[in-house]
Amino acid sequence: MDDILTLVASEEAKDALNPWVLANLDATLTHQGIVMGKVTWLSAGRACDVSLVAEYSLSDLEDRVRTFFDDAPIDLMVSAMHGRRKRLLVADMDQTIITRETLDEMAVHAGLQDEISAITARTMRGELEFEDALRERLIMLKGLPEEALKKTLAAVEPSPGAKALVATMNKSGAYTALVSGGFTYFTEPVRDLCGFRFAAGNELVMESGRLAGTVTEPILGRNAKVDILNRLTSDHGITTDDALTIGDGANDLGMIEAAGLGIAYYGKPLLAAAARGRIDYTDLRTALYFQGYSDDEIVET
Repeated sequence: MDDILTLVASEEAKDALNPWVLANLDATLTHQGIVMGKVTWLSAGRACDVSLVAEYSLSDLEDRVRTFFDDAPIDLMVSAMHGRRKRLLVADMDQTIITRETLDEMAVHAGLQDEISAITARTMRGELEFEDALRERLIMLKGLPEEALKKTLAAVEPSPGAKALVATMNKSGAYTALVSGGFTYFTEPVRDLCGFRFAAGNELVMESGRLAGTVTEPILGRNAKVDILNRLTSDHGITTDDALTIGDGANDLGMIEAAGLGIAYYGKPLLAAAARGRIDYTDLRTALYFQGYSDDEIVET
């Protein structure tokens, strides 16, 4: 079968995809019965598509290429030639579209960063139920003034490549959605900052300008993200095969598994093992390279 191997080198490994390396990759794959064809550069010297012909599954092909590159800081994915460009993007927010975990940053202002960050880490690894862990952390933050939320929002920064990912998919006609287990206090400004068409999150309950220690039920967690994915595909007359989902933790597992292309962005082991694609070394532009976009098509904002 004909497939496409996409290779993306990190900034620290710009020379990792030089002609000598690709020639050695060709020779190695040939010995394994894999025909490596045309190389198409998506980003000069940094990202390329390589056509492959082999009777292996996509994951088997990836494993063979990963073995060749060993520990080199290169993100890679093998995909089918058809249907690469997705018509829906559903992205997590904290530590995916933005660099920080907003709940942990709120905890800094309460002097509870270590305690709450520890719970967050266990939750993202899948060791705790998301809904229960969210309730527990919010109770700990009860009484936190809104000023702390304002300071947290002011410190929000998009992850490298986030704006380019959203702008490029918007331009291509895809529908872009930010779906977070975090809070609407942050999702709505981040939606506007990065250009998403839609955003959803949990609504914090406030009392006299302070956190009440709760959110409006039901909590938007793992299952709710899948529900939103399914609703958006139905609303736009497409299927989940046409969707790209991206996230970093266990709360994203359902939507990652349900989408035609689910990508773990510096994902926790549970998520990385389940995802069709992984970004471990590069930025969010790689989600565009995995779909076959070149630098000439990427919208930089």
